[in-house]
Amino acid sequence: MGMINRFKKFAGIDTGEDTSETIRTVREAAAAQGAGDDGGSWRRLSGDGQGSMNDRDLQPMAQERMQKLAEYLWQSNLLANRLVELPLAYLLAEGVTLQCAEDTHQKLLNAFWADPINNWPMKLEGRVRALGLMGEQCYVASVREGDGFVRLGYLDPRQIATVVNDPYNPEQPIGVVTKRDSRGRQYKYRVIVLGEESELFSAGTVRIRAEDFTDGEVLLFQLNKFPNGSRGRSDLLGQMDWLDAYDGFLFAELDRIDYLRRFVWDVTLSGADDEAVKKYQKEFVAPAPNSVWVHNESVTLAPKTPGLDAADTSQSARLLRNHVLGGATVPEHWFGGGGDVNRAAASEMGEPTFKMYSMRQGYLKRMLEEIGRYVLLCHARTTGVVPDWADDAWQVTAVFPELLNRDITKFASAMQTVTSAVTQLIAAGLMTEETALKTVADVAQRFGQDFDAKTELAAARTEHAARQAEKDARDVFRLPPNNAPPEPEPA
Repeated sequence: MGMINRFKKFAGIDTGEDTSETIRTVREAAAAQGAGDDGGSWRRLSGDGQGSMNDRDLQPMAQERMQKLAEYLWQSNLLANRLVELPLAYLLAEGVTLQCAEDTHQKLLNAFWADPINNWPMKLEGRVRALGLMGEQCYVASVREGDGFVRLGYLDPRQIATVVNDPYNPEQPIGVVTKRDSRGRQYKYRVIVLGEESELFSAGTVRIRAEDFTDGEVLLFQLNKFPNGSRGRSDLLGQMDWLDAYDGFLFAELDRIDYLRRFVWDVTLSGADDEAVKKYQKEFVAPAPNSVWVHNESVTLAPKTPGLDAADTSQSARLLRNHVLGGATVPEHWFGGGGDVNRAAASEMGEPTFKMYSMRQGYLKRMLEEIGRYVLLCHARTTGVVPDWADDAWQVTAVFPELLNRDITKFASAMQTVTSAVTQLIAAGLMTEETALKTVADVAQRFGQDFDAKTELAAARTEHAARQAEKDARDVFRLPPNNAPPEPEPA
């Protein structure tokens, strides 16, 4: 039997071979050397022997520790708190709404969004914060009979024991199993997928969901995971050790500063024996500030400060802080460290950060839109209507605030220049009107205006013709466009 198969059988992995043969344990020579508990070396905040990786997921104990540390760092570490709160402010500061073109569907979304229990305007900030910290968001869905109204209850990710993926498609989660509560009760929920199960899953998966996950349905959203992983991971996972090290560095600096401010009086007694020294020590009183101390030539008094290296450690602090900020794609000047940054450089340094925020905003947008579609689906089931997700009437749009207040001055100047140029090209017969409008549309996108050039051109021509007809109707002289004399009226 090969060494690989021996390891597989020892680890409980099926090798397809006959296991009746006794497996002999091979013990290799090994040695280890290291410092004891008081060795004084820095230890990883997240490395306690339970942080090993298991394929695509953390071990259960490491997953739970990650969640606890994420909460702890957000509350106690200023740098970690800013890494969480800054994106939150950019993403949600002006509020978010769900919109739909169809009035009936919009009313359903408004009722769901503002429901006193769902209360998304109040709870969205905390939910998005927890999603980044925990890497997961899970909502237990309660659907009211009769009208299909949806209420969502929050399931703490720390109460999730495991997430079960489809055995035939490991990228798709199909169930959530909770830890046992104080009464020993364990819940098994089906993960909601918008559609008919018989069309979306294999017969085996449908049977698993129907027989094993019978305690209800949940909406599950996860961040920072591999496609075939089962658990999400915190945004702070990679920075946890460095955030803790930065905090430790600053506290050590406080101690050093305190030590540097301390001093002792050094008293020298010339020609005194041991008895005289002890007697003087008992009688000596340190001089108070602005006081007079009288002595003869046999007594010398001098203050002594600790000989600690008082070199400036700001560069070390900056190095450690920038290591954390760089891992989170946050520029240094966003955390009070100006460095050599000027206004132009600061503008360019923020671009990667806003790209990351835009990517997260896209995920939140798709997450809320899926929740909105589920609300419409539950109502449609009560009326026997089959949703057509390709129809605009069923399209749900999550509207987020702009990530960045654009400096429109330069875009306005560019728009004027481009418009003048394409007008001259059209007049010279060197460009079609549709291509010219596409060129203008590229600049208009910088203002947040996105339109199809062909459709816009047709609409503009129609509107222009209508305006011209209205103008001609008001022209009492009925002059033609070239101001030529009017045709004589027929007899």
